[in-house]
Amino acid sequence: MMSEGSVSTQSDGHREPEFNPSAEFQVIDGPRRVGLCFVGDEYVAGLGDPKALGWVSRVVARTPHAGVDLAAYNLGVRGDSSTDVLARWQQEAQPRWRTANERRLVVGFGMQDIEEGISTARSRLNLANILDDASSSAIATFVVGPAPSLDAETNERLQVLVDAQADVCSRRGVTYVDCFRPLLGHDQWQADLSASPDGLPGQAGYGLIAWLVLHAGWQNWLNLDG
Repeated sequence: MMSEGSVSTQSDGHREPEFNPSAEFQVIDGPRRVGLCFVGDEYVAGLGDPKALGWVSRVVARTPHAGVDLAAYNLGVRGDSSTDVLARWQQEAQPRWRTANERRLVVGFGMQDIEEGISTARSRLNLANILDDASSSAIATFVVGPAPSLDAETNERLQVLVDAQADVCSRRGVTYVDCFRPLLGHDQWQADLSASPDGLPGQAGYGLIAWLVLHAGWQNWLNLDG
């Protein structure tokens, strides 16, 4: 396993950058104004949910934050790949953090990378760049991985990507929520996808993702009391 701070050369020649953060995220001492940005694809946007909540709003609704000014912003875009998110997250998140004294970023993508044929090496490099750029700007990060589809071949490729994303996060001490393995073969998840004309989850499916996020150290990451 590659040690922290070394350079990884991927199979298609992409080089993962050294992880040497130049800033340190700190919880403010005093009144907290938390700017919480969610950036990613259609799963982040919550498309397919008739209640228009997705997993993001469900998670925020179940996040107790007494005494903390918490402002959440959903920046999910349908069809976004890791390359798309890398290109836009800073420009879109910065205005939302204008009045915040604590900046936090939640990232979620993966399915579009598979559909576009983006290499695993490129996908992991894109994620590494997002996390490292955020860390260097004292922005705390949290990553939610892609959920399984109903297609076996797609799921085989997703599993490789999920393992790569988890590795990138592990090297950086960033929480990674594996939504793939817990939901693979899950009856309620599969039923939800089967009922959708777009193969997207509905209320039940997004509820399952929200549960996984909430039970992956979410409140601890936000430094909130239970």
